[in-house]
Amino acid sequence: MSTTTDDHAVDVRDVVRTFGSRNVLDGVTLSVRRGELFGLLGPSGSGKTTLIKLITGIDKADRGTVRMLGERMPQLAMLQRFGYMAQSDALYGELTARENLQFFGSLYGLSGARRNERIHAAMAVVDLTDHLNKPVSAYSGGMKRRLSLAISLLHEPELLVLDEPTVGIDPVLRQSIWAELLQLRDRGTTIILTTHVMDEADKCDRIGLIRDGVLTAVDSPAALKAASGTNTIEEAFIKLGGGVRA
Repeated sequence: MSTTTDDHAVDVRDVVRTFGSRNVLDGVTLSVRRGELFGLLGPSGSGKTTLIKLITGIDKADRGTVRMLGERMPQLAMLQRFGYMAQSDALYGELTARENLQFFGSLYGLSGARRNERIHAAMAVVDLTDHLNKPVSAYSGGMKRRLSLAISLLHEPELLVLDEPTVGIDPVLRQSIWAELLQLRDRGTTIILTTHVMDEADKCDRIGLIRDGVLTAVDSPAALKAASGTNTIEEAFIKLGGGVRA
């Protein structure tokens, strides 16, 4: 079934991003449908994070166009419509988790009882409710990742953009977070995430395989395995041009 631009939460067209003499993204075209859980799979340095930064408007393409929810990016007014979890935690260590959440909640236009309600709901998802009043400087690395995820969920955005969301998180909680992501998807939230974890890629509706700034294939996990004649996403990734560089 064909889709129109209105069906797309994100529409990237012929995007090029250059740093120095190197094309970090080289003519990338990609559409992510509304309500889809889309994964970007690729090795370190493949261009995943750069593409995420262009989608969220943190960075700007040298050539090509990026649209999110129908709007040309970058655009500051879009901040309240998407949630973003960066690869590096952007948290205020001298503040408590609650104070961090209150600050970011205010940026998203939340206040009063509604903000307090969303803080408790988001912290419950990442199992940090008992640590709300602890300074973030006392959090472990895994706890900081979980708090960053809670912040991205705070305002119930139409679109979630998550860069390596489960790095440093234990397997049991990772499973719980994925259950929540799948429920969010089922309720209509569009989710774009990057991952190195093959079993996470298998949970996505579609995956984009990226290497050296080029999308080598985009399809469902089952279709990619079928097209490559392989049994696993890892094998499909290698066979469809992903390579094996660490």
